[in-house]
Amino acid sequence: MGRYEWSRLNHLQVGKYAEYFVKMEFTMYGWEVYSTEVDDRGIDFVVRDGNGGFFEIQVKSVRQSNYIFIAKDKFQPKASLIAAVVLFTEDEPPQLYLIPSMRWQSEASVLLCSHDYEDKKSKPEWGINFSKKNQNLLDGFLFDQMIATLGK
Repeated sequence: MGRYEWSRLNHLQVGKYAEYFVKMEFTMYGWEVYSTEVDDRGIDFVVRDGNGGFFEIQVKSVRQSNYIFIAKDKFQPKASLIAAVVLFTEDEPPQLYLIPSMRWQSEASVLLCSHDYEDKKSKPEWGINFSKKNQNLLDGFLFDQMIATLGK
């Protein structure tokens, strides 16, 4: 068995791994991490930087290239809200991306999209189109690059 055989994990295991992974990455950069007791508002945890700035973090996980979404009623863009997305590719370490929620409002693109589904059964959602075609757009949100810009 290889270390990064993500196919061995079920959906809940991948989600929990992603959440702990993101918390540890923030911790490695010296940020304080505060877990929420109940995830009823779409916030998985809160982080605080060395300057006292707080950010609410919503973690999403995706295997391979795929489309993922965040319900708009649980993720309303504001400066302190960030989507942390962990991409699991078989036999590779996870890739972590930080996408500030305000980017959906300022940068609608083939990568970040909005669907309101008026007169439909589906609820309005913010979407992320993970694909090899969009990889260059996605790379701008890599954790190591984005962590340096937070709190400034």
